[in-house]
Amino acid sequence: MAVNSLENLENRLHYRFNHKEHLKTALRHSSFVNELAESELEDNERYEFLGDAVLNLIVSHILMMRYPELAEGDLSRTRSYLVNEIQLAELARKIELGDYIELGKGEIQTKGQYKKSILADAFEALTAAVYLDAGFERTFKILADLFTPLLALVEMPEQHRDYKSRLQELVQTRFKQTPVYGIIDEIGPDHDKTFKVELTVGEMRSQGMGKSKKSAEQAAARKALTLLEGE
Repeated sequence: MAVNSLENLENRLHYRFNHKEHLKTALRHSSFVNELAESELEDNERYEFLGDAVLNLIVSHILMMRYPELAEGDLSRTRSYLVNEIQLAELARKIELGDYIELGKGEIQTKGQYKKSILADAFEALTAAVYLDAGFERTFKILADLFTPLLALVEMPEQHRDYKSRLQELVQTRFKQTPVYGIIDEIGPDHDKTFKVELTVGEMRSQGMGKSKKSAEQAAARKALTLLEGE
């Protein structure tokens, strides 16, 4: 595999590996190693194992921050939608990962570089390679950039889709009022703020927290809805 081809892949990731062997191992399919007599090269299966765990952790973290109003079951279902063979293979295609996977002759003949299973496994292995080379924070940023377009397509359960709109409809019908939202606190450094919002409807107040003003407002609206619907 030519060095410049690895550089092209690094360009797509916006990351330069400190130890290229991590990247090379992540791209080495077992079919390639098995065809080499007495080879001491490692295939990417152990990297797949680690990458699967890292992906689940980081996507869970992203979902927790992005959707503070979602319950555990909905978070699990959303993560399953994002971290599966179909979606991982699609992300692999986005960075043209199939062009860099080292395959055995049999897999090359059957166009293994286009198979969903091989692409998804290689994406997991690549995730592990970045993690081993750069640590959690850099891996988090790379994956967050790759998964953001997918997050925009995630269909939230209807009951979680928009608490603010549901609350506004309810209070306008019941009280002829409009909810008022105000930021009462900002916690943490500029690059990692948590917002605290207070919602007021008449004499009722509720508070919510989130990694963005919007998510904090949604959390406050959810609490207000729980109070009003309980009445």
